[in-house]
Amino acid sequence: MTDPTPTTRLAAEETVERVDRFPRDFRWGLATAAYQIEGAAFEGGRGPSIWDTFAHTTGLSKHGDTGDIACDHYHRWQSDIELLASLGVTDYRLSVSWSRLQPSGTGELNPVAVEYYRGILAGLAERGIRPLVTLYHWDLPQPLEDAGGWPVRETAHRFAEFAIRVVEALGDVANDWVTLNEPWCSSFLGYGNGAHAPGRADYRAAIHAAHHLNLAHGLAVAGIRAASPGASVGITNIVTDIVPATDSPDDAAAAERLDAASNRIFLDPVYLGEYSAAVWDTLGDRGLTDVVLDGDLVIIGAPTDFAGVNHYQRVIASHAPDQQIQVTERPAEPATTSFGWSVVPESLTAVLTRVAREFTSLPLYVTENGASYDDYVDPNGDVVDTERVAYLRGYLGAAADAIDAGVDLRGYYAWSFLDNFEWAEGYSKRFGLVWVDYGTQERIPKLSAHWYRRLITEHQEAVANTTA
Repeated sequence: MTDPTPTTRLAAEETVERVDRFPRDFRWGLATAAYQIEGAAFEGGRGPSIWDTFAHTTGLSKHGDTGDIACDHYHRWQSDIELLASLGVTDYRLSVSWSRLQPSGTGELNPVAVEYYRGILAGLAERGIRPLVTLYHWDLPQPLEDAGGWPVRETAHRFAEFAIRVVEALGDVANDWVTLNEPWCSSFLGYGNGAHAPGRADYRAAIHAAHHLNLAHGLAVAGIRAASPGASVGITNIVTDIVPATDSPDDAAAAERLDAASNRIFLDPVYLGEYSAAVWDTLGDRGLTDVVLDGDLVIIGAPTDFAGVNHYQRVIASHAPDQQIQVTERPAEPATTSFGWSVVPESLTAVLTRVAREFTSLPLYVTENGASYDDYVDPNGDVVDTERVAYLRGYLGAAADAIDAGVDLRGYYAWSFLDNFEWAEGYSKRFGLVWVDYGTQERIPKLSAHWYRRLITEHQEAVANTTA
């Protein structure tokens, strides 16, 4: 007797309890990033980004993996959009590549790249899928890094110029814009400990980069408003649920410092118009006072239309006098993803309710949430990722709990549509709801993709019945 197929296995995989808790017009999406899926690194006039340089530097990415080919989405976007549509999603979050659209980081956009993205956006429209376009998902053009990168104030102005040009070129086929994806990663992983591109390890430079990324967001918001007055614009920040290891005052203070350096440094200025005392106390003497100029916080705090929240895990903070900002952190238990990250669904409820309570009354979107597992193709040719199904069920249930608590949550974008290049981890981590065989570029929807499609259908049926 053969094993059941993913479709029949769904009978045993319940969806979210009371799916009608999600609003009628809830946006069900999947998400990707350009460098992680596009490939075609040397085609169509694309220039090098910091991730090309980083991945091609011996010893920085796992096994020397690069995004040169990735999922070959650049050549396969038509069939990928057909696959996306078959999964029943209403929305798709994608990013445009700065180094493809503006290889030098300045000047006119590359017309070949403009037409490429126009094709994708038009294809989504034809299938009734609403795009959410991220303008920066970590692929800084290498010439701008050579000029100093994000620790240099001028980079913020170059990004604002880029954002304006992109919205002018694509604003008739896209209305919803994310300025930056996870500036914490761009600054602290890229410049603070060197784990991500450009691979620099200078904590003061990371803090400078963090402020300039915030400034870039604010400048871009103003530029987008001028270029496309009807556009919807926001930023997406990774928000980590941080709890102290013990009830001791030292661990409690350590958790506050980590929160200041992970969450508040980005949430405070965008939504509250200032850096809080906790941020100044933690990071002021370490570099923040060097770069904040008069008027910056007014620019950064310009009104936006929504708040994007990326969430992956809960971490435990401990006082550690010999560490940076005197903190060490570890994943909460259980740490069961292939990354060793925690799986604690209520942490999503915690961050959503916190953002809504402490920072903004804007509509919220979970713009990324997902998990990597050791997926494989079984002898039937299926990918039966029951761990990911359980993860999605738990975290979407937690999102519904946040809605029940009064959070104005409007959408959820699972990370990720496709298995892809997972930055410094290369191709060793699989987050996709769709399996990618990188050698053949075959795509196989996993059990989680079938489950997600059924959830979307159940929600649509549930809300239809409430108004019938």
